[in-house]
Amino acid sequence: MQSCVSRHRKAVLLPVSAAVACVTALAGVPAFGDDGGDASKLSAQQLADDAEKELLDAKSLHVFLKNTSTGPADARSPAVLDLALDQDGNCAGSLTMGTGGAEGGTVEFIKRGDELWMKPDTTFWKSQVTGGAGELAAQLFNGRYVHGNANDGLLKSLGDTCDLNAFQAQVDGGPSSAPPEKLTKGKETKVDGTDVVPVSGRNDGSEVVLFITAKDPHRLVRATEKTGDLSATMTLTDYNRPVPTATPSKDESVDVSKLRNLSPKATPPQAAAPSRAVR
Repeated sequence: MQSCVSRHRKAVLLPVSAAVACVTALAGVPAFGDDGGDASKLSAQQLADDAEKELLDAKSLHVFLKNTSTGPADARSPAVLDLALDQDGNCAGSLTMGTGGAEGGTVEFIKRGDELWMKPDTTFWKSQVTGGAGELAAQLFNGRYVHGNANDGLLKSLGDTCDLNAFQAQVDGGPSSAPPEKLTKGKETKVDGTDVVPVSGRNDGSEVVLFITAKDPHRLVRATEKTGDLSATMTLTDYNRPVPTATPSKDESVDVSKLRNLSPKATPPQAAAPSRAVR
């Protein structure tokens, strides 16, 4: 199972990297004083400064990241990350795989403290886990959550995705190379009914547009990034709203050791019935 796990870890971290890339245009610019919170009186850089501060001060966030890149079909490429997360490392959300028309399935996951639950659907099991183990896992676990310590090797990639502090640290650290080119302020528009001001710029060759709320506090609510045939849209909501606390019951869960011990050579008739063996 190790080879598929390492590939899965890379796939999970890709959306987070894309999210950070979208907002690095907030960093690396000097701070300026604002003008009473009126967006019409603020420069593009002043709006970006305010949005960066709000993002770094957030105790929790809801991130929705969609990979809209064009290219060949790839079931192992992350398509959508939908995640509520906080600075305590708690989270609840899902990751959908598959770009270019490919279907890679979806895995739901929940982390509270040191415990993590993940529930891949049948398509995810079959497309992301190779060697025959995926089809067997889909039948054995049958819609239940795989549960274990978040630091377990098979679960750690998802657990790391839940770290809002790490996300904020990357934003606060600024871009890895040159600062973004001069930011340009656009005309006020709306995003999901909210009045926003678009702030555009380029960062490491990518075209980035930040949509920042027109009213104080000025928060980043959407960011788009495009370079060549690669593009992503990130939406941020629920600043400081607590992450849902509900966790799956024992009857809904399977210990992660059952996944670790799964043999790709096994077939369903050779395995014990899920109601007896997989608890």
